Amino acid sequence: MALSALVVLRQGLRFGRIIKASNVTMVAQIRTLQDDQSILPRLPVPPLEDTLNKYLRTVKPLVTNEEFQITEDIVKKFSAPEGVGVQLQKKLLERARTTENWLSDWWINAAYLDCRGPVVVWSSPGLVFPLQEFKTLDDQLSFAAKVIAGTLDYKTMVDQKAVPVDRMGNTILDMSQYFKILGTCRIPGVTRDTIRFYGQEPNPPKHIAVAHNNHFFKIDVYGRDGKPLNVKQLVQQLRNVVERSTHPTVPVGILTTQNRNVWGKAYKQLRKDKINRASIEEIQRCIFLVALDGPIFNPSGNVMTDAALNCVHGNGPQGYAGNRWYDKTIQFIVGKKGEVGLTYEHTPAEGPPIANLMDHIMDFIKSGRDVSEAHKNGTQPPAEELSRPQRLMFNIGPDIKQDIEDAKIALESLVGDLEMTCFKFSGFGKNFIKSQKLSPDSFLQMAIQLAFYRIHHEPGAHYESASTRKFHHGRTETIRSCSVESVAFAKAMLNEALPNSEKVAALRTAIEAHKTYARHAVNAFGVDRHLLGLKLAAIEAGMDVPTLFMDVGYLRSSHMRLSTSQVPARCDAFMCFGPLVPDGYGCCYNPREDAVFFGTSAFNSSPETDSATFRNALEQSLMDMQTVLLQEGLKAKL
Repeated sequence: MALSALVVLRQGLRFGRIIKASNVTMVAQIRTLQDDQSILPRLPVPPLEDTLNKYLRTVKPLVTNEEFQITEDIVKKFSAPEGVGVQLQKKLLERARTTENWLSDWWINAAYLDCRGPVVVWSSPGLVFPLQEFKTLDDQLSFAAKVIAGTLDYKTMVDQKAVPVDRMGNTILDMSQYFKILGTCRIPGVTRDTIRFYGQEPNPPKHIAVAHNNHFFKIDVYGRDGKPLNVKQLVQQLRNVVERSTHPTVPVGILTTQNRNVWGKAYKQLRKDKINRASIEEIQRCIFLVALDGPIFNPSGNVMTDAALNCVHGNGPQGYAGNRWYDKTIQFIVGKKGEVGLTYEHTPAEGPPIANLMDHIMDFIKSGRDVSEAHKNGTQPPAEELSRPQRLMFNIGPDIKQDIEDAKIALESLVGDLEMTCFKFSGFGKNFIKSQKLSPDSFLQMAIQLAFYRIHHEPGAHYESASTRKFHHGRTETIRSCSVESVAFAKAMLNEALPNSEKVAALRTAIEAHKTYARHAVNAFGVDRHLLGLKLAAIEAGMDVPTLFMDVGYLRSSHMRLSTSQVPARCDAFMCFGPLVPDGYGCCYNPREDAVFFGTSAFNSSPETDSATFRNALEQSLMDMQTVLLQEGLKAKL
């Protein structure tokens, strides 16, 4: 590839830019890379001994000396020449030899489709866009129309394979997730869900679904001539929807918030009616869904937190949870006053493709374009419309009515339990961290570790998502951010007797340890996915689950009390999600040049955790870390 193309395409892990369609050579090169993703290496199976050594190191700060001795003994037996670990490793190596990715099928089931808890709060993240200010219905519908137009513009790039190929340094990354987020839906089952990629089928969808007051409508967004509707046409279609749904109806969509087994049974019952079945299939097949909401229900006064909660769970049965279909991969939310964002069903993709989509939409709106890059006249001619919006009807019998009432009760409990604190930290951003020659991500991860230790006076197992997309069909690996070094750093920072020089040294040591683990993780040499593979290999072979997976060391080090992820965006936006465990925190962040956007969460049912307390501890930790760096830097200059 030409050097100029390499420079433009070197986007980093989570960023993408619009390539001018007029640059035919570059677009052709992008298409070639996306078509030939098979050139990517296969996901490796790490050496067993390496994984177990790393594993022991991550367990050590979380258990007592006596417990650690037991864990060491179990690991030694597991990895002995005649041990079960060696047998399972051989099975994994054979699986890797005969599949494109030894983990991908297992992962999608174990991490998503087999999970029977609700997708709301426990699985599906929310992404809050830069907040708007709508004064009229016209403002709301105009913005919603621009979101639709911007997404269709992005879809054109995806369909034409003109989305810039993500890179990690010089390494191209797997792009398959980009082709799975539009036109996709999770289908509930009684014991396991499935997923359908309607956008990849021979007759892909040409419509979107719009929800308003719990009513669902189908809108064809391409005319007879194949052109997408322009913004003016989309506004007209949305206005028609609003005018025909002025009063709330039965919240069928709230069924999608239920436990998956419960929803799976109700789904089978709901589909027995042919009208219901036809409506469900139109929602499932749509390119994406747009939810038009009213004002925030029961606002807290923190507009960022209010928008986040509305994206994650719609503020429950009294709010807009019935105005959703949570099985859809992409579901945009446009509130009456300007709270905008999306919620996405996590099965087909991680955050980066979703954040790239949002960035494209916001760039599209900011530019004032109503046109794809291929048009040059500044305005998109109107498409030849197909029809007015089609109302999707439901026949609701007594059994389904009861299922809806049950779903309301279950969701009310979940909504009451989740609490969030979302905020913009304005003390500094990644520019300051880089000026100290430190990794911004590792720095923020250590701040999160320090905040947890500051509150709980002990370390907590800590999950950070790392992408393994440099491998064919790669998804994620866990960065275990809690380490011997991070604990030493937290203790040093909270020890008033220690000089700043020792605190700074402990910080730099902890950051280097995190960077090393992160580098291993993105190269598929972490701990968690390999251990999962060994466990699943045993189950698939009909063997007993090895003792290693029932040991206190494994249980405590995989009970991730901190669930974190960096999801950068080019705009002032942030992603948010619930904790992984009942006594844990969720913490997602978007580092900007001079600020950091955080979405933090906890559960009210845990007496140990509180997101507002965590915010205060996190801000204090960030400021303390900056202070010791600046003071030590000033001392060095004197």
